[in-house]
Formats: sequence, C-alpha cells, structure tokens
Amino acid sequence: SFESPIKTPWHDYPAGLKLLVLCVATLCLFLLDSLVWQLAAFFVCVGMYLLCGSRFAATGLKRLFFLWPFLCVIVIWHWFSGTPIQGAIAACRLITLIALSNLVTMTSKLSDLIDVLHVVLAPLRKLGLSTRPIEIAIALVVRFTPELVRKGGAIMDAWRARSTKRPAWRIVLPLTLAAIDDAEQVAEALKARGGVAR
Repeated sequence: SFESPIKTPWHDYPAGLKLLVLCVATLCLFLLDSLVWQLAAFFVCVGMYLLCGSRFAATGLKRLFFLWPFLCVIVIWHWFSGTPIQGAIAACRLITLIALSNLVTMTSKLSDLIDVLHVVLAPLRKLGLSTRPIEIAIALVVRFTPELVRKGGAIMDAWRARSTKRPAWRIVLPLTLAAIDDAEQVAEALKARGGVAR
C-alpha cells in the first residue's frame, strides 16, 4: 500500500516500532490456535482502522479486496477436508495480518521503512556485504505492486470493452510486458543516478 494522505494517530509512531509490533502480532496470531482469539485480533484491527476515520477505513478495506480468491480456496478446502474451524482460523488470521501490514505501510513513509531495514541489515554490512540492493528492491516491490495491480485492472477493463469473453489468462502477456517495461524504465533511472551501490 501507498502511504495514506489522511493523517492518523498512527502516523505519529516511528516506523521501527510499528514494524516491531507487527512482527510480535504475527508471532502471536500464529501461536494462538483459537477462533475466539483470531476474531478478537480481527476486531481490534478493525477498531484501529476506524480510529482513523471512515474514509481511511474504507480505503484500507478496498486494499484487502484482492484476498477474496485466497479466502475462498482456504474456506472451501477446509470445509471439504472436514476442518471448517481451522479454515475459519486461517482465513481470519490472513485477513488480520494483511490488514495490519497495510496499516503499517499506509501510516509510514517509504523512506522511514527503508531506514528501518537499513538498521536491521547492519550486521551484513559489518561482514562486508552491500545491503543497498536489498533495500532498493524491497522499496520497489512496495512501491510498484499496487501500480502493477492498477495496470492489471486497466488491462482487464480494456479487454472487457472489446470482448464478451472473460480475460482470464489472456491478460498475462500484456501485464508481463507492462511489468518489464516499468522495470526497464526504473533500471535506466537508477543507472542515470549512479546505480544502487553505496
């Protein structure tokens, strides 16, 4: 997710603290194998979004929409395997963790997240390894994933405007070409600025 232009109480906390809390929350949600605790965590997460206002919460909800196919697969699989409660736990855990991750990125500057990563990777630099490529790569993934999703939606809309058939696999090639084109432009821009070496 991109950083939200809507200022929230969570913007005031440092990115490092938010990432630490996210890591602890992730660990706790995987250790707690109870639907009650998973639902409690989910409602706490919803409350954290609502604390920021309805517009912010609606944007956060919209950014979770891509999860529905995965949730369907999880629930259906567990239903037919005779473990519907485990399916509900897994689905609830997935929604909560992705929502919390989105909350962190929506309320943190990308530069702050990279700074945290720079500190975390410090031991590798002491071993003589350059961590700059990793930092840039993660920043690019965070920045370009939503953009790629947006372009995929635009390609699907263009397909629907020209055909009654479902786009399905037919958009894979144009989406791949769009991603390669973006990657080449970013690579040229990085080279023009001296590359990623520090």
